[in-house]
Amino acid sequence: MKTRAAAANILHQVLNQGQSLSTLLPRYQQEVAAKDRALLQELCFGTLRWYSRLDAMTKPLLEKPLKGKYRVVHSLILVGIYQLLYTRIPAHAALAETVNACKILKTEPFKGMVNGVLRNVQRQQDELAAKVDALPQLRLAHPNWLFKRIQRAYPEQWQDILTANNQHPPMWIRVNQNLHTTEQYLALLQQDGLDATPDDQAHSALRLARPVDVATLPGFEQGHSSVQDAAAQMAAQLLDAQAGELILDACAAPGGKTAHILERQPVLAQLVAVDMDGERLKRVHQNLDRIGLQATVLQGDAAQPADWWQGELFDRILLDAPCSATGVIRRHPDIKWLRRAEDIAQLAQLQAQILDALWLQLKPGGTLLYATCSILPDENSEQITAFLSRTPNARHLPLHSDDTPEQPGWQLLPGAEQRDGFYYAKLSKNA
Repeated sequence: MKTRAAAANILHQVLNQGQSLSTLLPRYQQEVAAKDRALLQELCFGTLRWYSRLDAMTKPLLEKPLKGKYRVVHSLILVGIYQLLYTRIPAHAALAETVNACKILKTEPFKGMVNGVLRNVQRQQDELAAKVDALPQLRLAHPNWLFKRIQRAYPEQWQDILTANNQHPPMWIRVNQNLHTTEQYLALLQQDGLDATPDDQAHSALRLARPVDVATLPGFEQGHSSVQDAAAQMAAQLLDAQAGELILDACAAPGGKTAHILERQPVLAQLVAVDMDGERLKRVHQNLDRIGLQATVLQGDAAQPADWWQGELFDRILLDAPCSATGVIRRHPDIKWLRRAEDIAQLAQLQAQILDALWLQLKPGGTLLYATCSILPDENSEQITAFLSRTPNARHLPLHSDDTPEQPGWQLLPGAEQRDGFYYAKLSKNA
């Protein structure tokens, strides 16, 4: 009962107040019993994954829309329908617990309505689903604007992308190569009864057969491994920092890529990690402290490097640019409903400002790796094409056979090889 009420409150704040699931969920998990925290996460993630489909099934069953402070009841109904359609929770338990959550939400007059809607979904499930699923954007549960953009950008792959966005993501870990080879750590996992699979391209990556508490990973608290998707692990690998170099990790929080750069190359002259968000920079410090690594961590705007850096030019720069995060929707399903179509042009403009500003901080002969966790061309290949056209001393370095001057960069798509969606482009500054 309390778990369903907590889920309804979280969804209400995400969907109606624009708050972040990753901010809300940990707070509410402290308010439910430890045994119910995984269920709360499943209810929130699952309902947000399928929100527009569940919402479309709900609307014909309501006499009139719920408004104002009673919108939380609408969220509670969605949680109930998610349980009926997508979980193994017995229908009678899902119904009873969801209806009784009205008491905690102080919406007891709506108990009858919630019960009626959920029972109608039970009875009319096939009919309701058939009507809703006639529209592919509802069947695949994506907002119309994003559905159209992905369909236009990927005419052959859009269905695979949208399907992958609704799947549970695997748990990937990064092996600290200072302490173990990937093969050695895999053997340690297997000794503890944990199955994992290496990645073909990310050299330090292992995909666990099933997610586990990090406390069960061998040596995790001592920095022997970290949680990081294989696609994100390609950043440090492609940057390829060399001994004695001065490195900048821009927009570095929460610090996974910072740590990976240092793990791969422990004898740098200096690594500078900068981010605007002071709260998220705390995570950078925590990650470095756990693993036992040292970096210069600064708070600052990557578009205004003169405000926080008066040192030498950098040998290599990793720009993990602010982006729409459309490549990691399966890990953050609220992105679908928080992001707006008009955000993309604003993000692309910001990315261009940061690229231009940081290019001036790069040594002649130096390398800049541009990265996003987006799959939208506006933020990726089109961004790099525009940069190259206005920057005479920039040279495009292909990362693989599909990375061409006409279509620069390497686009990883969500779900391919069970990785997240990511984009990389490598640029060299003419000496």
